[in-house]
This record gives sequence, C-alpha cells and structure tokens, in this order.
Amino acid sequence: MSSGFAALCLLLLHSGAQGFGILPGESLNHLEITEKAILNSTLQVCRALAQAEGIDFTFPPFTADAVAVACGAPESSKSFRQAITFITLRNIRVDIRHALNASFHFDEEMFVQGRKIITEGIQAVKASNKQENFEAARQKVGEVLHPLQDFYSHSNWVELGNKLPNSNLIRSDTSIGNIADKSRATCRNCDGDDCRNNILEDIIEEKVLTSGYFGIVPFASTKPKGKCSHGGAVDQTSFIEPKGGINKDYFTASHGHLHTDAANLAIAATSELLEDIREAAGDRPFLQMLGVSKGSSKALCFVIDTTKSMSDDIEAVRTVTSSIINSEVGTENEPSVYILVPFNDPDFGPLKKTTDPQVFKTYINSLLAAGGGDEEELSLSGLQLALTSAPSNSEVFLFTDAPAKDKQLKSTVAALIERTQTVVNFMISGSTVLNRRERNDDNQISPRIAASDAQLYRDLAQASGGLVIEVTKSELPVATSIITESTSSSLVTLLQASRSPGKTDTFSFIVDETVTNLRVYITARSVNVTLISPTGESQQSTDTTGSLITASQSVGNFKTLLLKSQAGLWEIKMVSTNPYTLKVIGKSPIDFLFDFVEVSQIPFTGYDSLDTRPRAGVNGSLLVSLTGSDSATVTEVTLVESSGSGEIKGVVEPQGSGNFLVHVDMIPSVEFVVRVKGQDDSVATITSSIVFQRQSPTNFRASNLTITADSSSIMVPGTPFSVPFSVITSGVGGNFTIRSTNNRGFDSTSPTNLFLETGNSANGTVTLSAPLNTPSGADVTLTIEVVAPEGEDTNYVVLRFSIVNTVTDFTQPVCELLSLQSNCSDNCSSSMWKLSVKVSDGAEGTGVERVNLRRGNGTMNTSLAAGNENITLISYSSSCCSPDMELLVVDRVGNVGTCLYNYREGSQAALSSSTKVIHLFPSILVLGLYILTELVIH
Repeated sequence: MSSGFAALCLLLLHSGAQGFGILPGESLNHLEITEKAILNSTLQVCRALAQAEGIDFTFPPFTADAVAVACGAPESSKSFRQAITFITLRNIRVDIRHALNASFHFDEEMFVQGRKIITEGIQAVKASNKQENFEAARQKVGEVLHPLQDFYSHSNWVELGNKLPNSNLIRSDTSIGNIADKSRATCRNCDGDDCRNNILEDIIEEKVLTSGYFGIVPFASTKPKGKCSHGGAVDQTSFIEPKGGINKDYFTASHGHLHTDAANLAIAATSELLEDIREAAGDRPFLQMLGVSKGSSKALCFVIDTTKSMSDDIEAVRTVTSSIINSEVGTENEPSVYILVPFNDPDFGPLKKTTDPQVFKTYINSLLAAGGGDEEELSLSGLQLALTSAPSNSEVFLFTDAPAKDKQLKSTVAALIERTQTVVNFMISGSTVLNRRERNDDNQISPRIAASDAQLYRDLAQASGGLVIEVTKSELPVATSIITESTSSSLVTLLQASRSPGKTDTFSFIVDETVTNLRVYITARSVNVTLISPTGESQQSTDTTGSLITASQSVGNFKTLLLKSQAGLWEIKMVSTNPYTLKVIGKSPIDFLFDFVEVSQIPFTGYDSLDTRPRAGVNGSLLVSLTGSDSATVTEVTLVESSGSGEIKGVVEPQGSGNFLVHVDMIPSVEFVVRVKGQDDSVATITSSIVFQRQSPTNFRASNLTITADSSSIMVPGTPFSVPFSVITSGVGGNFTIRSTNNRGFDSTSPTNLFLETGNSANGTVTLSAPLNTPSGADVTLTIEVVAPEGEDTNYVVLRFSIVNTVTDFTQPVCELLSLQSNCSDNCSSSMWKLSVKVSDGAEGTGVERVNLRRGNGTMNTSLAAGNENITLISYSSSCCSPDMELLVVDRVGNVGTCLYNYREGSQAALSSSTKVIHLFPSILVLGLYILTELVIH
C-alpha cells in the first residue's frame, strides 16, 4: 500500500465519509434514524390494536423496553431489541460492503437504480412475511433502509423545499420526479467553505432532482461537467469544479445546516416504508417481524425421532405439550411460535411451524412411531432444519435413542448454534433393563448409542449451553419437566460451565434482587455438590435439612435444584472425576444480547456484524445490548474460558440506546463464553444500585481463518445463483477442505478444496439452484465451511438468502363504487347508510388476497363475484353517526391500495375514492410522525 493511499484510508477512517453517520455523535446516524422509525411504527400498530379492542393506549418513553410494555408484550423486550439491532446492523453493513456503489446511496444521480434496490427489497420482505420467514424479512428491511435514508442526505430533495418524504421511492410504477439530464449542470462553486447556495437557481425553481458525485481515488475520480459533488475532505470530486458538495450527512457537512431536516425526512420515509410493509402483512405478522408478540418471545421447538422404539418418547412429548398449551395459552409464558421436525432414516422433516397452539397439538398428535431397525437416524439433519427455522436465542429439544447417521453435519450444526445462539438439549432414552445392564465404563447412554456417538451429542450440547439428559424410557416423563421450565418467560443464565474430564472446582455467580425462581441444573453420573450462600451458609445437594435448597429432583444423569433467591455472591463446589455440566438460571427482566463485530477501517468508520467466527489471538469487538431496563448500564464484559479459569476483560464504550461497544485485546484461542456485569439504578436497594451478572449459554470458538461472502442478493427459482466467497489464513498454509451445505437440500456445486498460503487469500464460488416450484418468500440458509489441513482449525460463514419469484404486478388493487344509499337524519343514531363496492386487481394483476375495514364502525361483508375470482364484492352498512369508512386492499404480491368513502347528510356519492398506496399516510400520518420526531430530536 502506498503512503498516499494509506494516508487516504486514515482520513476515511476519521471522517466517516458518505452516508448518515454509523457511529454515535452530535449528528443523527443510521442507527438512530432506523430505531426511531421502528419505535414510531410499532407504537402506531399497537395503538391501533388497542383502540380496536377498546383499550386505552398511552404513549410511553421512546425506548424499546418501554414500547414493548406499552404494546402489552413486556416479555418481548429482548426479542424486540434483538430485531432492532439486527435491522440496524444490516443497514450499517451497506456502508461497509457497498461503500463505493453509487446505487446504494443515490449518488451520481442514480435514482432509478437506487429505487430498484428499494422496491425489489420490499417485494422480498412482503413475500418473506407471507411465509412467516421473519428473519429473512428483517435482513432485507435493514438492507433497503440504508439507500432510502441516504436519498434525503445525498440528493437535493430537502433543498427543493420538500417537507414530506418522496413516496415514489417505495413504488416501482410511478415517476421518482424530474431527474436532471446527464448533460445538465446542477451546481456552481461553493463560496469558500460556504456551500449554502451552490445548487443552481434553475434546478431549484424547476424542482429538478440531482445528487452528488463521489470518488476517493486521487487523480482518478471524475464527474460530468457542471455536476454537484458529494463533498467533504475524502471526496476527490469535490476538488473538481464546481467545487464543494451538497451532502447533509453531518452538521459539519457541505449542507450540514440541513442535516436535521434530512434526518427527520429519513425517519418519516423509514416509517412510511414500514407502514407499507405493515399493511401488506397485517398488524400481528408485522409485529412478529419486529419480534413483538403477546406472551413469551421463546419458541417451543421439538426435533423428534419417529422410529418404532420411540413410541414412549412421543407420548411423553404429547403429554408435556398438552400441559404447556393448556396452562400457558394467554399467559406471559405462552410460546410465540411452535416448531416440530420429525426424523428417522431415510427421511427427516417436513418442518411444521405455527403460532396456533391447537394446530401444534394436531401436529404432535399426528406423529407415528414406525419403521427403524437399523442403528442410526438422521438426527443432525432434523436439527439443522430446526436451527435454520427457529428464531435466534431459541431452545430446542431433540428426542432420540439412536446415534446420528449424518455425523458429517456436526460442524455445520455447531456453526448454526453459534450464529443463532440457540440452546440445544438432547433427551436420550433407553429401555430400563438394557440401559442399566449395558451402561458400563464405555459410558454408553442407550442400548443403541456407543461412547463415540454419545460424545457427538455432548459436544453439541456443550457448544450450545444445553444438556444431554440420559434417562430410561420410564424416567422420560419426569425429565421432560425441564421443558416446562424452559418455556418460562424472562429466563436468564447466571452461570454455565463444564468439565471433561471431571475435576474438583469451585464456581461463583452473582444473584441480584431482580432474580427469582433460581435453579441449578447438573448433568453427571457421580458428583458431590456443595452450595455456599452470600451469607456463608452451606448445604450439600443431598442434604434435605438445609435452607438453601427449597426443592430438588434427580432422574437419570440429571439433577435439578431450586434455590432460595438470596441476593449476593454464591459459590458452588463440584467434586467428581466424571464429566459434568453445571448451569444456573433464574427469571429476571434484565438480560443482554451481543454480536461479534468487526470495526471497519476501509473505507468508512463503522462496525460490521460477523457471520463467521472471530479471529483468534488478536484484538476484537462486540456490540452488547441490554434489555429489560432503560436505566441499566454495562460495567464489565469478559470472555471466560469454558473449561478453565482464564479471562479476558474488555473496554466498554457506551453507544446510546442501551448499546455498548466492547473492545478486547485478544480473542481467546480456546472455547469461551461471554459474561456481562452491570448495575441498575432504577431498582436500587436502600444502600446502593443493584449489581447483576449474566452469561451467554452459547460457547464460542475463534479461528485463524477468515471467510467472507455477501448475502444481500435475492434468489429466483429456477435460476442458478452464484455466491462468491474468499478465504484467508493467518495460520499454517496448505490444502484447505471446503464444505457447503444448505438447509433445503437444493442442488449446489462448490470447490472441495482451496490451496492457501499464510497471509494470502483464495476465492471460490458456491452455485445454488432453487427448484421452480419453490414458493415465493421461502429462504435458504447456506453454510460454507473451511477446514485447515489435519483439521486443526475451522471456520464458516452462514448466509440467508430470500427466494422471490419474478414480480410483474406493480399496481395496486382498485375500487369501484357500485351504490351508496342513506336515510340519514338529524338523529344520526336512528339512521343508516350503506354502500357496495367492487374491488379488483386488474386484468394483469395477481388477484385480491385480503380486504380489511381500516376505518369505520359499521358491518362489512365480502364475497367473490360469480364466475370471476379476481373480483371481490363488498357490502357495508353503518350508523350515520359514523360517516367515514376506509378499505385496505392487498393483492397476492403485497401491493396495497386504500379506498376512502364518506357520507354526510345531503351527499349522494362517495366524497373520495383512491387506490393510491397508503392513501392518507403522506398527508396525515407521516406529518404526525414528522412532528413527533421533531419533538424527539429537539
């Protein structure tokens, strides 16, 4: 790298270059813009739902936790925060990975190309929501919000005097506006550092759209004659006449005096896009996309062996499922989603997923135990399918009495566990007689599972922070009590540890005043356990006379202890020569989320979430988010060795909105967990603030391998889809094994190996093909693994791609008023009005999918027109005291139209009827949001 280019990169690092900022500062950044809009939109939906149910709604403080509470979903606080963080990180990623692609930033007057990114992304979001693939929807939302927001900072939309967003950016069948011709001059030189009047008068007067050119390479960056530049010290085009720039990214930017106006419009435009997605999806699915749902945010996920020997296990699952559903439906512990994946040999799946508990009961009751006879089953294939479909931070229960036939998927499953931070528990059962007779020194845990097979399950359970519970068939119903406990909302992990081989060790953990239902889970074949409370009192786990253990239960290798919830520092002494695992959990609203992130150095300052393992032995970063308290703060983040006592503490930097950027000097080269300590002043004791400790259940590994690939593209069924990737090693070079797998079994090709030299990179490509009959809105998870020579090191990249059929229907459904009648009088309560409307999607449309009454207190009925399923007939009647009605019409690809009708005394026709997308939103709702954000900002 030349010294001049190095200096340029250093300048880029400190300047932030183009786009609203992606790190905190005085100016509003992409993270803050996105979060404000999401909170706005969520509140609008929750208020509408409350009003429909006749419930008073009070606007809360503008935080994720407070909004979740206001929405009647306090247990969704963590998943809501997780969704916001995921969306904002995907937004920020655009600046890192597509920094110099003008289309992603509306630079260089690429308005058509920028809008195409937005509209195609919206189509993917709507299709994904329709299939309840909410993670894929969130991913694409984040990607399209970045260019949408940049439009208001990089174009002259604000300078043209516009006070509302450009609604045509989220539609592909309309004109964006009067775009400047490539040969038309748009700017003059700035007056020194003053660029307030550098846009030409005729451009302003004629309302012509333009945006700045941008380039970072000295002597190679160009722009057409007379065109505006982006501006700033990094932009080399800003030194070419006309000099200066027009961006509004920061208060200190060329047009920084308009930064607040641009940021407010970006917030309103983001809200408008979210409103369009909401109307296409419906209120409840929209909230699910954002991680908000009544009851627990947890999923109930079963992966079940269905061979003949598993009939007792299936019956136990039926019993526990019925118990959970019967006792928790309508409570804060009701699971947000239910997932079932059966497996045997030679089949696994299909995955069944529902939010309806009664439907899930039907799924469970339809399971049949049949077949089998061989020793191995496709347990890891079933688990892989579950991990790619369950929400992140879920808990999975796998039931089997057989070893895995698909052992080659172990590293893929481990990668998915790390990426999703999902806990996997293995419920291993065997017959009473054989299980006892054949359990010997080889650690056999089932008549069909030998030591090496058992170790595979133990390794995966340990990686996830889960348990391997070994019981007889008759003991299984008792062991399944852990499932009921795990569905409890607001569960947090205080301590997670394992020792293999076993050894005497003492573990400590902090219990704070918010923790209740304090439990210890132990898996071991022979272990002595001593508990020491914060006051120094001790009790053996076998002692029934002490006061620390209020209840205990043992079954198979599994022991559970219910402890007295006493605040302070606890200790547990474990004495055993056999392998054991220890887990301490409790119930508390305060918890944390985190992502490993890579701080960007070229070309722009920021951080990108990792889809891979972090680099071993070098410095690294994490983005930590607290949930459950608006006043809590992080005081310490430590990477703790999973099987030892080594610790590496990080430096914590507050980022605002409950986020903290943590830098560590070195990522451990051995397996580790993440421990967070903090304090909360809002629930202070008489003497001080509470001090809390939480730990990640998931165990993580670092790697000397780095693998990169991008998941921003959209797959089209029947069209080959290429995924280029790059690998670099900082360890020993040689021939590296490449393995690629996908959760849908799509046909794919990829290299089987790459030769790498230390410090150098090599490239490869995976090609996937989705069958033509793949439903639009499906997604596929691709895992690319790299294994070093001799298997001494591994890394992976996990990518999720949306699959969307080519859309040709871009027009909204239309309404035709057939009749409007009334007998309204001065006494409105005793008079009625009614109308009939024909709704259709046009000859080339995909057809009307849903018609909802968006406004009005009357009665609406719908029916299909005889002989034409593309026409829906609407009849509506209402008291004259409710003179307005509005229809929301959605077609099969998510185009949204609204039709507004009004009757007042003396009127014989609808006062207005419109099929414009979000009919009243630009003029009323966005304005309201605009005012709200103004109040929030100022």
